[in-house]
Amino acid sequence: MSQKFWVICLFLLLTTLVTAQEDHYLDASTIPLRLTINANAVVRFDQANIEIKTYDKFIFTYNRIVTVLNDLGDSKIGAYMYYDDNIDVNKLEAHIYDANGNEIKRVRKSDFQDVSAVSGGTLYSDSRVKYLNYTPIKYPYTVHFETEVTYRSTAFLPRWRPIEGFYVSTEFSEYKLVNNSDHSVKIKPSNFDNYGIQTHSDFHYSVKNITALQREAYSPSFETFAPQLKAALTVFEMEGVKGVNNSWEDFGKWVHDVLLADTAVLPDEVIAEVKTLTATTNSNIEKAKLVYSYMQNKTRYISVQVGIGGWKPMLAEDVDRLGYADCKGLSNYTKALLASIGVESHYALIYGDQDLRSFDTEFSSVEGNHAVLCIPDDEDYIWLECTSQTNPFGFTAGFTDDRDALMITPKGGEIVHTTIYPAESSLQDTKATFMLSNTGDISADIIIKTHGYKYALHEGVQNKPLREQELALKTYWDYINNLAIDTIDYQNNRDSIVFTETAKISASNYATKSGKRFLFQPNAFNRVTKIPTRYKKRTLDFEIERGFTDQDEFTINIDPSLSVEAIPNDVSISNEYGSYTFSIEKISEHQLVYKRTYILNKGYYPKEHYKDFREFMSQIVKHDKTKIVCISKS
Repeated sequence: MSQKFWVICLFLLLTTLVTAQEDHYLDASTIPLRLTINANAVVRFDQANIEIKTYDKFIFTYNRIVTVLNDLGDSKIGAYMYYDDNIDVNKLEAHIYDANGNEIKRVRKSDFQDVSAVSGGTLYSDSRVKYLNYTPIKYPYTVHFETEVTYRSTAFLPRWRPIEGFYVSTEFSEYKLVNNSDHSVKIKPSNFDNYGIQTHSDFHYSVKNITALQREAYSPSFETFAPQLKAALTVFEMEGVKGVNNSWEDFGKWVHDVLLADTAVLPDEVIAEVKTLTATTNSNIEKAKLVYSYMQNKTRYISVQVGIGGWKPMLAEDVDRLGYADCKGLSNYTKALLASIGVESHYALIYGDQDLRSFDTEFSSVEGNHAVLCIPDDEDYIWLECTSQTNPFGFTAGFTDDRDALMITPKGGEIVHTTIYPAESSLQDTKATFMLSNTGDISADIIIKTHGYKYALHEGVQNKPLREQELALKTYWDYINNLAIDTIDYQNNRDSIVFTETAKISASNYATKSGKRFLFQPNAFNRVTKIPTRYKKRTLDFEIERGFTDQDEFTINIDPSLSVEAIPNDVSISNEYGSYTFSIEKISEHQLVYKRTYILNKGYYPKEHYKDFREFMSQIVKHDKTKIVCISKS
């Protein structure tokens, strides 16, 4: 028989095998039972192929089958594709199947929803996304998604995440990269141990049957323990601009010399204005404060994401003229203002998020979602958030604090760590004076002062409507029944970075009456009320990302017709997770002073310690509920 015949036979055999394999994944009943435990969806088959043609072009072929078990798994379909002028979606198709693997719908490329890929806060952008918009009738159902995409920008090579998040299991996942360019590709696998990942070659990996992970209290960031693989070209193309990426140093040099080049020119009249503004001081830090305030009052944040503009800042003169820009433009504009008066500062790329997310110090690539500015200050740096019109100078807690960022200098990129706000400086100081009546009602004057990270949590409420301000306090003190907020006042001292909240409140029947006795909790205004979840077998380590200190002092005035019958003993607890103390001092027959200090330490702890941590928190909840007993004299 001819060779052609055998080739045809082999092709038909392979086609049959592939079809049979896919049919297996379409039937929900074939999912191994262990993969359904704690799972809202099961990734049945996930195959990613990346073929790098040249330094400025690669083709991404993706074949994905997901079975959704319940409504919480609908978001895990993964049937979407971003595109812009440098991304061509050649193929886009989805098939939807019922629980038995019978096809119920076919979705062609033209049937996918096509919308802008950015939020309403973006002025304009050329980034769009096509996504499958499907409302299921019954669970489980399965989606088979296939796409082929040509990228003419190679700054971002697809990563491999064989576990896609909590409550999702993976039956089979494969990642394969073929490099046909003249430049090398570097990769970094992370957290591959204990997941049975097979290495077929340097650029080819697969894995089978990874069970779903359940989110647990104080779970660390998912990427710190879940397996993933990053890949990057050492020479790449970003929106028509050639880049170099052998190390963070030369990547930063490229950002400085190419992306930031010729963007910092300011009008002469602006330079003159800034020089006049700062002429009264010789201190560079004081000059920087004045410039930062000038920038905040003159500009506002609007995102601009078009082409290389997604990474290259707007011209400083345009920002000055228009009065708006995104994080890149505003940071670069502030840098230009400072440079005009001889104050050194550096543009920096960073991950901005409430969760702590750092640049990978060991693997340079195009990273970050935000830009900030840093000013050298002896051996440290002052970090400026240039998108905020209200942030105090040098204050970054809650969004860009305590993480590795890439500082851009004329010599190249340098990984530096942003400001850490330790527990002792992230202070909440609550003072109150309250009166307990002979009917069990209370009325109180309360002052809450917050600093550091705690400042970031509280500041901003003063800009909300009165109804929302009252709701915020009622939510904070949700354990006080019949709470009425009589007055609220706020003071925001941006120079000392202290936020002060003053409130007058009242609550009927705060004390519980039993015969002639009244029982009430002296900690009226800062309780820990929730004990962390108990687990028979903790599976993840746990993390306290930020520490803090709560310091409380409440003066309690008791109606003369009542006398104090019983006061709880003082408490003092201290361990690796923090400390807790409270005491009650009897000033007179009708006045008590309650003092409490609660410190929670930042830290990353092994799962075996979780039981001890939970016991620590349980003790705090218990002692925060402690009661004083008063008795009526009549």
